[in-house]
Amino acid sequence: MYGCEWDDETGSIKGRWQFGYNGEDLMALDLKTSTWTAPTPVATFRKHKKDKDKGWAIRMNNYLSQGCPDKLKKYVSYGKSTLLRTEPPLVSLLQKNFLSPVKCHATGFYPDRAVMFWRKDGNEIHEGVEQGQILPNNDGTFQMSNSVEKKRYECVFQFSGANESIITKLEETKIQTNGVNPYEVIIAVVIAVIIFAAVIIDWFIVYKARKAADPFNVKKQMDL
Repeated sequence: MYGCEWDDETGSIKGRWQFGYNGEDLMALDLKTSTWTAPTPVATFRKHKKDKDKGWAIRMNNYLSQGCPDKLKKYVSYGKSTLLRTEPPLVSLLQKNFLSPVKCHATGFYPDRAVMFWRKDGNEIHEGVEQGQILPNNDGTFQMSNSVEKKRYECVFQFSGANESIITKLEETKIQTNGVNPYEVIIAVVIAVIIFAAVIIDWFIVYKARKAADPFNVKKQMDL
């Protein structure tokens, strides 16, 4: 097996050329010395034979450090519009019910090299935070989530190497929940009681006014 790796951010290049058998490594080419290493005694004879061909090792070393990375960069440039694209996430604040932790959920972003954290007064916090993993979506993008129990924070999403951040402040009006807020239930009950009391008082006032205007007619209606 042979190949190379290229880090487009740091520019570092790593190459490898190795042999294996039955799931175990037999020999690997040391690119610094252009010699072979054999971790098992079984491959020692083969290693000595390969070390005698210095010209081949040097050619492979040059290929893994120059030729292979050049091809890799060319292929990356061909697929740059897809491989190096950046898709911003849709960030939402979610909560199962009023008592459960608030989850900051980001989905639809690309690439998967991103971080997300909670911040309070400009300082990143970790205590009481449940960090989720980056998971793939069906459309090739990714999603991740981050939960916190307290409610005076802001959720920060950042792509690796990017200077700009997507900040979502933790506000009650932005939280999407499937549960019922008990305070809303209490308020609704209080409003219903007030309306019911107002109806009773209004009926009583009308009744007293009619009785004062025509006490005999009101008494007759009451008897009926």
